[in-house]
Parts: sequence; C-alpha cells; structure tokens
Amino acid sequence: MPELTYIQAISDGLRQEMRRDQRVFLMGEDVGVYGGAFKVSLGFQEEFGPWRVIDTPLSETAIVGGATGAALMGMRPVAEMQFADFISCAWDHLVTVAAKQFFRGRTPVPIVVRLPSGGGFSGGPFHSQNPESSFAHIPGLKIVCPATPHDAKGLLASAIEDPNPVLYFEHKHLYRRIKGEVPEERYTVPFGQANVHREGEDAVVVTWGAMVHTATDAADELAKEGTEVEVLDLRTLIPWDREKVLESVRRTSKVLVLHEDTRTGGFGGEIAATIAEEAFEDLDAPVMRVAAPDTPVPFSPPLEKAFIPQAEDVLQALEELVAY
Repeated sequence: MPELTYIQAISDGLRQEMRRDQRVFLMGEDVGVYGGAFKVSLGFQEEFGPWRVIDTPLSETAIVGGATGAALMGMRPVAEMQFADFISCAWDHLVTVAAKQFFRGRTPVPIVVRLPSGGGFSGGPFHSQNPESSFAHIPGLKIVCPATPHDAKGLLASAIEDPNPVLYFEHKHLYRRIKGEVPEERYTVPFGQANVHREGEDAVVVTWGAMVHTATDAADELAKEGTEVEVLDLRTLIPWDREKVLESVRRTSKVLVLHEDTRTGGFGGEIAATIAEEAFEDLDAPVMRVAAPDTPVPFSPPLEKAFIPQAEDVLQALEELVAY
C-alpha cells in the first residue's frame, strides 16, 4: 500500500472522484492554472479541462452561491476556500440557502466546501482559524475533520457522494507533515464513526483533526510512566459518534476533550454536556477541556504556540486528570 502525505491523499481522492463521476467538478480561486494555493489541484486543469476545474473570481460568495446553484441542477461541485476563515463571506448562501433547501423543498444540495483550516504557520487571525463550531449547530450541514491521510481520502469520497452540503475541514499544518498508508483504489470512510487512534484504559482524549496527533504525543509521553491513555478521533463532528464516546468514557471513567478552536462555544462543550447528561455516574473525575483561549490567533510564532494547545499542555492536563 503506498504511503502518502495528507495533502497527496486529498489530491488523490479528489482526482479519483472526478474520474469516476462526470458531475464532479472543482471551483475556486487559483485552483486551475496555478493548481491551488497549496497545490492540491496541480495538473487537474490539464487532465479535466477548464470547465471542470474552474478558476473563479476573488469572491467566496460567488463560489458558494455558484456551487449551490450547480448542485440544484444535478451537479456535484467541490468548492475550495483558499482559507477556511473566508467562508464567513459565503455565510448566507451556505447557511440560509444550501443548508435549508432540503427541508424547504426536498431538494438535495450535494456540495462539498473544502476548507484549509488551522494554525501553526504564523498565518495570523485571518488565515488560521478553526471555525467548525460556528456551523455545528446549523441543521442541514455536515462537518468533516480528517486527521490522517487514510481518512482524508476516504472521507472526501463520502463527502462528494453525500446528498447534503458538507464542510470538509483539512488542516493545513498536516498537509506535508503527516504520512500514512493509503489504498490506491477508491474507498469511503463513513460519517459518524469515530476511530480509536491510540488504545488505552486509564483515560480517554476525545478530539479531531490535528489535535489527534498532539494528543497522541502527550499519551505516548505519559505511557513512559505506566499510564495508558486512549485517543479517540471523532473524524466527523456532524454527525458525531456519541455511542463510541460514551463507550470510551464508561470504560476509562476519565475524559479530556481537546480541540484547537477557542474554548467558549467550541464543539467540545457539546461533547462535555452529553457526557455529563448520559454518563455522569460512570465518571471518576470531572470532564476536562483543553482548547485555545478566547482570542484571535496571534501572528507572533511564540504567541501562536501559546495559543494552540501543545502536547505539553495536554500532558499536564492528563496528569491532573489521572491523579484526580
């Protein structure tokens, strides 16, 4: 099985879907001639032509609005935001129209919005956010946050064939830093099924995206002291695997919820509330959270490092949790 980087897996998955289904096309700023800001679609326009790899104007509103219209006419557009932060420009088309259309008229809107998200490269407050929680309470949207190359490809295939609008958050910090085995053939990873990224019995970290690897680093360090911590990768936030989370909580009795998004209003609060409601008597310690502070993402590398949860932050929290 070939070993691919996270970004190669995304590119491979997108290319396979475009070869498989003529309705699938890509649109976004610089996705054609330039190959995308991060080169995900490099060479795509040469293979598929300018009508299936469309360089759009500098307007996220036009991109998502056009994708919604194309989806209503039976196409399966994949719209790229150069940075996830700019999805706010297309809020109305996405939240008011695309997310509500099926409930209003029983019309599927099979669009995928690719959202390069996250910090770790000193991109500052306009190019480093993780806005997944802003959309998690919008009925009609699905939210995908792959952490590994295998899941990046399989979840993208599932997103493209899904009849609903899907927000596909691909973490920029993982693009060329994470490698893994990825099947050459087409496959799908189902939504709403969490994955045990690391096994453990003494506590569980519930997380997603780049924080899966941060949590694993912390758990590996804690294992040197004889404590084994499970790392549970949600993979998707809408839908999220409540049953798997509750199963892990009941087995380990101690849980840490970790995410790179800011703390207040982050999706971790929903997870913590569900655990408190449905597994309170199984807990041997309060549910803990580690998240970013409630500030914009700093430009300064030292400040950004202080902003984004690091392995040492997670390790400290886990030591407190296990010792409770």
